[in-house]
Amino acid sequence: MLASSPNPTLTLVDFLALPHIDDSPAWEYAHGTITQKPMPKTFHSRLQLKLASMIDLAGERNKTVLAFTELRCNLSERSIVPDIVVLDWERLPVNDSGELENQAISFAPDWLIEILSPQQSLAKVMKNILYCLDQGSELGWLINPEERSILVLLPQQAPQCYLSDDPEVNNAQEILPVLSGLDLKLTTEQIFSWLKFSR
Repeated sequence: MLASSPNPTLTLVDFLALPHIDDSPAWEYAHGTITQKPMPKTFHSRLQLKLASMIDLAGERNKTVLAFTELRCNLSERSIVPDIVVLDWERLPVNDSGELENQAISFAPDWLIEILSPQQSLAKVMKNILYCLDQGSELGWLINPEERSILVLLPQQAPQCYLSDDPEVNNAQEILPVLSGLDLKLTTEQIFSWLKFSR
């Protein structure tokens, strides 16, 4: 069970002043309720690391995007820590020296990716993705390792579900939507193959 504490009088400013919010695993805030994210396990950690690396490799090559893991996003009514945040190169928070600002961002990421943990609330994660889409995000992915599925969410469009091993849907080898300008071709089958190892 995840730690959760509702307090209708707690504001976002109050939450951000709390000393423990960036302890591992991180805490998130939505409308007076604070919730601690679950501790990642092997599926989650492997997918997060591999996917962020693949996005970075493709994005840095052409200076199109950069991926960050566990980067806090402070929005008007929420403070969330998506598993992966992808930012357009032109929106990277950099100082006058061209160095990244070492702080949370205060805008919706261009692309956010959440990897669902077994003890995590699907509704809460979906609300965070949908909220970001309303605030300007271009793309959201919700990866469910247990079901081997990836739910792709785009603003004002119906969600698309990609399954790695469902013969009825049969879209495991379709190229998944990514940010425009990013030269990256990934399939659901490929992503979940990262969880398999031969000895």
